[in-house]
Amino acid sequence: MTAVDDRLITDAAKVFEDLEVPEGFKAELLRGDIVMMAGPDRVHNRIVLSVLDQIPRERWERLQTQDIAIPGESSEPQPDLVVLELGSEPGPGRLIPAPAVTLLLEVVSKNSAVADYGIKRSMYAAGQVPAYLIIDPFEAECLLLTEPAGSGEDADYKVERRAKFGESVRLPGLDVDLDTGDFGTLPKFKPYRRP
Repeated sequence: MTAVDDRLITDAAKVFEDLEVPEGFKAELLRGDIVMMAGPDRVHNRIVLSVLDQIPRERWERLQTQDIAIPGESSEPQPDLVVLELGSEPGPGRLIPAPAVTLLLEVVSKNSAVADYGIKRSMYAAGQVPAYLIIDPFEAECLLLTEPAGSGEDADYKVERRAKFGESVRLPGLDVDLDTGDFGTLPKFKPYRRP
């Protein structure tokens, strides 16, 4: 496993470390670019809480607003939910190395669709995160990505499974059948399009 201290440090990463984010916003470092966006709405938060409540806390650490270090990348994304086995990363600190993670979750918002379906998909695969779940309240659909392969910008997941809201999604490695029946939806907006 690559330690957090071995990650690629760039000028953007140094600026990001000292960045003061205004209240109600979140910031992420995505392949050298600092991306800031408004906080999520209630539909978004309720979906994250529903997923969190279905993952047993007796075995899994379930963290929100936790930064992830991707080895070899100038990236520090902050997924909506990070799931890792209890005790697998006991140390303190702001960053969890991607190889320690079992599942990452992103809920799509108006401003995050391109990043969630594109750059984060590639980054999480490059970090060898075994499962990446994208929940899209605009499409009322979940996309589960597994079997990461490759490195850098060419990294991707070999397997993808789509499920409409109301269908269960088996979360590999967690032994959880995720119930999506209570996930809220949002009206599509123009020019919304899934990348």
